Amino acid sequence: MEIKEINTRYSQLAESDCCLSCGGAIDYAKPLSGEVCVDLGSGRGTDVLRMAEKVGVEGFVYGVDISDGMIEKARRNAEKFKVNHVRFIQCQLEKLDLADELADLVISNCTLNHASDKQAVWNEIYRILKKGGRFVISDIYATHLISEEDRNNPIAIAECWAGSVTRAEYMEHLKNAGFVSIEIIEESGPYAKGNAEVASITIAGKKSAACSCGH
Repeated sequence: MEIKEINTRYSQLAESDCCLSCGGAIDYAKPLSGEVCVDLGSGRGTDVLRMAEKVGVEGFVYGVDISDGMIEKARRNAEKFKVNHVRFIQCQLEKLDLADELADLVISNCTLNHASDKQAVWNEIYRILKKGGRFVISDIYATHLISEEDRNNPIAIAECWAGSVTRAEYMEHLKNAGFVSIEIIEESGPYAKGNAEVASITIAGKKSAACSCGH
């Protein structure tokens, strides 16, 4: 799906009542007082505001989303609840508009499967994490390769499975990025999703405290 199409689709959903989050990364992330956190695919900003409460005014939380509508809705929500130690940024996951070694914690809920270059996204997560920083990501993977036809099918894309990769490829991305202490927190059994069979996963990992930061 083109960025313009993604922007349009999720901008339309920004004001709807539907639940867009399909993962529970924040329930396992445990942000601490004073930490800097990032939510990739932050949508209306719900998890950003939850983390902002946990880190307190001595911490800070960034929300990243590609959609104009979601960014605007999230900013309005932050203003409504008078939360000032947050910032919402519109950019692609493959090229985050965030500084190197900025974050203690990165979370995401069912967003990375939409990215066209998933290795680039994981490299960016590694880049923005401080040494010793951690991530908790909820996502899906496919049990078999998704066909090119399905990858370009608007319906499959809208159902959030067209971009999924296999488990082996998913783990290879983490390894290539340089992450250590990889932990599978939750993993479902396979289930049907359109023409595909997928599984849900919540995974955690860290950037080595002694990393050479060559990424």
